[in-house]
Amino acid sequence: MDARRDEEAAAAASPLLSTPAPRSHAADVHILSAAFLFVFSAYGAAQNLQSTVNTEGDLGTVSMGVLYTSFTLFAVAASPVVRWLGARLALVVGTSGYLLFILANLVPTWYTMVPASLYLGFTASIIWVGQGTYLTSAALSHARDNNLADGPTLGSFNGEFWGVFASTQVIGNLISLALLRNGKDGGSVTGKNLLFVVFLGCMIIGIVLMCLLSKRDEKRDNASTHSSFGAMLKYIVAPLKDRRMLLLIPIIAYSGLQQAFVWAVFTKSIVTPVLGISGVGGAMAIYGASDVVCSLVAGRFTSGLHSATFIVSVGAVLQAVVLFWLLLFYSPMDGLLGAAVPLFIGALWGVGDGVLNTQLSALLGLLFEDVKEAAFAQLKVWQSGAIAVIFFLSPSITLQAMLILMATSLVISFGSFLLLTLVVEKPSSTTR
Repeated sequence: MDARRDEEAAAAASPLLSTPAPRSHAADVHILSAAFLFVFSAYGAAQNLQSTVNTEGDLGTVSMGVLYTSFTLFAVAASPVVRWLGARLALVVGTSGYLLFILANLVPTWYTMVPASLYLGFTASIIWVGQGTYLTSAALSHARDNNLADGPTLGSFNGEFWGVFASTQVIGNLISLALLRNGKDGGSVTGKNLLFVVFLGCMIIGIVLMCLLSKRDEKRDNASTHSSFGAMLKYIVAPLKDRRMLLLIPIIAYSGLQQAFVWAVFTKSIVTPVLGISGVGGAMAIYGASDVVCSLVAGRFTSGLHSATFIVSVGAVLQAVVLFWLLLFYSPMDGLLGAAVPLFIGALWGVGDGVLNTQLSALLGLLFEDVKEAAFAQLKVWQSGAIAVIFFLSPSITLQAMLILMATSLVISFGSFLLLTLVVEKPSSTTR
């Protein structure tokens, strides 16, 4: 007891020699969420406007297709890059591509947008694998330090992150709504430039916050994992040898399809004909608000595969209702009711997006803890590949054909997800 008092007295007498208390894992998630809030409030709103602002030669849509093709290709090898850089540095480096993309939109030509989109594809693969790795590491460390169950902690941390992330659709689109006020012509050139200057400021704040994150890089296995190209390749493809990942891939791909549907099809074919380009911000703000609420609620109720199955089922049913209603009954209407329809569709679609984001991230953290960088890389490979498909297809196929593609993909992916539930539960039931 006396020895302990002596130690405390010595520490108090020499504060410069004492080690500062480490920041809590939850605080790091708060900072991570705030950084993504600034970065993606700017990028998300800019992305939503690509198909309606940069219309010459479909520059905006083609640029987004290039971006997500690049994202898909680079995401294949993102996991070893993140392990080499460390999750924190990967997050900082990853933000640079979003900054360059916003700069390119100030002078939107084929010579600025396409190279910026290619580079953003690379940095996006780094930032998203880094995000999944960092968040999972923080959640599991928090659970173990506080003797909590992994599943609910992962659900809670993912719910907070994706709830804040979804609010970027509200904030960024309200900014664009305020600065692009001139009805269906999309606002003046000055208004557009001012909008992207504001977005540039948001990016800078986001980068600063990324730099404030605590270092929690797990490099202890890097030497053995990447001692040769063959070992690195083996690590990258390890999740693909697991049938659980194979059954998750369809729902992962659908999560990308449904995001791109909102960005490339919903804004152009459903919102703009009724509300104009200036109405895109408002409709996407409603979508984002719904996404926020659903992400937070879904995260709180996540405890494992059973809860995830129920939550994903709710989101899938709602999106199925929207798709089949658009396919069979929808036609643009005038008046207040006609203006309300795109907003209502956006709200329902946001529920599905919030569900998929929280549940897929939590499940990957639970099922693939030993190879989490590679698992989150697979998440982004299939998501971004699906997004690229939509951006490339949307200029050349009808709305009806797109709706049929989406509905078919939803049915197949949801069936595969239900099969995953049976596969995971079967071993546990046989051991009882």
